[in-house]
Amino acid sequence: MTKLGIIVASTRPGRLGLPIAQWFEGEARAHGGFDEVDLIDLAEVALPFMDEPEHPRLARYTHQHTRDWSARIAGADALVFVMPEYNYGYNAELKNAIDYLHNEWLYKPVGFVSYGGVSAGTRAVQMVKQVVTTLKMTPVFDGVSIPFVRQFIDEESKVRPNETMVASAKAMLDELVRVEAALRPLRPVLAESRQDA
Repeated sequence: MTKLGIIVASTRPGRLGLPIAQWFEGEARAHGGFDEVDLIDLAEVALPFMDEPEHPRLARYTHQHTRDWSARIAGADALVFVMPEYNYGYNAELKNAIDYLHNEWLYKPVGFVSYGGVSAGTRAVQMVKQVVTTLKMTPVFDGVSIPFVRQFIDEESKVRPNETMVASAKAMLDELVRVEAALRPLRPVLAESRQDA
């Protein structure tokens, strides 16, 4: 059984990230490459600003919200960040959510659905790649980049994708499936080595 976690990075009122993530969730379920798809909304997770006293690598969590977050990410075999671009970068809530954990991210593939204006959020994606690779995650080459995003959202806050978006989603999901299978043997080895330490 493999599980894809789709993380909605934006938390602000009126955000477009949630309908975009719901559209991508539908694409992922139709694709069928993962047995389960978990839509993870950071607005609902509601992590406070990092408040754990120990380094995340030690996994000695003192707060229930961290233990819950840990379990949610540990249960995913691959991840997709649905993310906006704020001032040429990615948003603080996403960085905070990443920084809470360490071992739970290791050796997992990650894809990006970015959105915005003319740049389609691609500058934010390039910045967050530096962070995820530090956690030994593997960003896949294929991604979904949505420029001038409001043209794809209707009056009912539903996404009306074009052919490029649909094709890009499929290509990214195909690659996530391939890379997840390749990385899978590394994750149990890591878990065993932690138990032996």
